[in-house]
Amino acid sequence: MFKTGIVKDARYLEHITSDHHPENHHRLKVIYEMLEDKEMAGKFLEISPRFATMDELELSHSPDYISRVAATADKSHTMLDPDTHTSPKSFDAAKLAVGGTLELIDRVMTKEIDNGFALVRPPGHHAECDRGMGFCLFNNIAIMARYAILKHSLKRILIVDWDLHHGNGTQNAFYNDPRVLYFSTHQFPHYPGTGRLAETGIGEGEGYTVNVPLPGGQGDLDYLQIFERVLRPIALQLNPQLIMVSAGFDIYFKDPLGGMNVTPKGFALLTRLLLDIANKSCGGKILFTLEGGYHLDGLRESVQSVLMELKGESLLPKEKEDNKDAISTSIDQVIDRVVNIHKASWQSVMV
Repeated sequence: MFKTGIVKDARYLEHITSDHHPENHHRLKVIYEMLEDKEMAGKFLEISPRFATMDELELSHSPDYISRVAATADKSHTMLDPDTHTSPKSFDAAKLAVGGTLELIDRVMTKEIDNGFALVRPPGHHAECDRGMGFCLFNNIAIMARYAILKHSLKRILIVDWDLHHGNGTQNAFYNDPRVLYFSTHQFPHYPGTGRLAETGIGEGEGYTVNVPLPGGQGDLDYLQIFERVLRPIALQLNPQLIMVSAGFDIYFKDPLGGMNVTPKGFALLTRLLLDIANKSCGGKILFTLEGGYHLDGLRESVQSVLMELKGESLLPKEKEDNKDAISTSIDQVIDRVVNIHKASWQSVMV
């Protein structure tokens, strides 16, 4: 049994987009309703978010861009790009999304919680220093990492991004920074078009960006193979002081924007593997923040499966299943290509 913190707040629902827009308030509504179910209610420590300060937003964004987002407050509708819209309360919701994730960091670093999940919106991993894109206003997880470095003097952070779409904003934030290793599995070529295998970092950050571009159609055991054979050895060699997860649920097998085949069980298995890495490297300190995921039933079930793993009350059967036939024939080739690119930086990945 672990003490798992969750960030939830009705004000995140006030970031209004059209019901026809994939990233709408119904996404959080179904998750929050799931948390009130009989088997879930009272299991988690609810952490109230706060508004991020201007200085905190500037950890990953330019003052000019922050001002542009602030200028959307109280305006009925603003388009930052064709996909990224705001409503009168979107700026407040975005500041609360960042502030909620920062509250999680402080709580896990002071051992008030063992792990946590920021159930927030708008999402963040596409947001660049000077622009929002892909439904994202501020880059929640990039600001989280820089905040942890600044306030808690961390020197080794692992960010794992399993969203269907590559987190271009997060990658660019740390592309030359060896204090943060960014690991991403994503469908490629797909929006936003970044995340090629050869994108590995520059300067002191060379080798600290690990991209695993996938053609689509991969399922639970494919992802588990990637995490087991690539992420685990690199992560254990890195020995991170904190693990953060950009948890996008658009790799769910019925997601309308995706082309993957991951089930709620698969999300639980990935979470279990990440918890094992966290237990071996950083005393179990792992934090999740919500990114994509646009199938409402899938989102509800998959988030629940992750939360129950974090809590130590797994919904998975205790017996281990052997389903090697379910691994796609191409996954070994993908893993071999990743290993060949990164074996010079991470000798452990050859094992």
